[in-house]
Amino acid sequence: MLSRSHGRTSAQTRPLKITPNFTNVPLGSVLVEYGETRVMCTASVEESVPNWMRGTRGQGWLTAEYSLLPGSTADRSRRERQNVSGRTQEIQRLIGRSLRAVVDLRQLGERTITIDCDVLQADGGTRTAAITGAYVALRIAIEKLIKMNKIKTNPIREAVAAVSVGIVEGTLLVDLDYPEDQKADVDMNVVLTSAGLLLEVQGTAEKKAFSRAQLNELLDMAQAALVDIFEEQNVASV
Repeated sequence: MLSRSHGRTSAQTRPLKITPNFTNVPLGSVLVEYGETRVMCTASVEESVPNWMRGTRGQGWLTAEYSLLPGSTADRSRRERQNVSGRTQEIQRLIGRSLRAVVDLRQLGERTITIDCDVLQADGGTRTAAITGAYVALRIAIEKLIKMNKIKTNPIREAVAAVSVGIVEGTLLVDLDYPEDQKADVDMNVVLTSAGLLLEVQGTAEKKAFSRAQLNELLDMAQAALVDIFEEQNVASV
């Protein structure tokens, strides 16, 4: 039988903790912890939009950036000062897409919200933790904009969160840590709305092909696990 960190079953996530208002300067911020993976997510607001969006009748923009800090991994990660790696670009685009899918940008007015996701410690699942934390940071920032009378209507339609699933040594698992991810036969990230709708599924057979039945089971496991994650988001956003 596969032994997992924190003594959890195959269907259990690592202990999840979301600390709101982790820093004081940005309008919204959280520290999200999936076990030993820790990501700081901040939401900053600019009273302008990118040049290509000007003249769009008050519509705003939402984007995201992602970074592995140098001390977040066993082998020091170099700072991406000028050239951003393909992996980083792919992850920050994923975060941005996931958030924009649940936000009515017309309600933002001509302003830009940038979500920065900085990985303080990486133990697998950094992109899924970033999406989960980014939503909470965004929600906190939006609530403050409403209290400041800068926007009248909450543009967030529903919550969004993410979790990894995979197959390791023939066993289907939820929320893979780094050692599990390294030996996974199948690795998948699932992004879901609180209404149960899929926003993105990134699944790859790393070593062995998997069946349609296993795919369905992995998606069911992810959806079940995300129920508790959505609840943690709600608690942290109050």
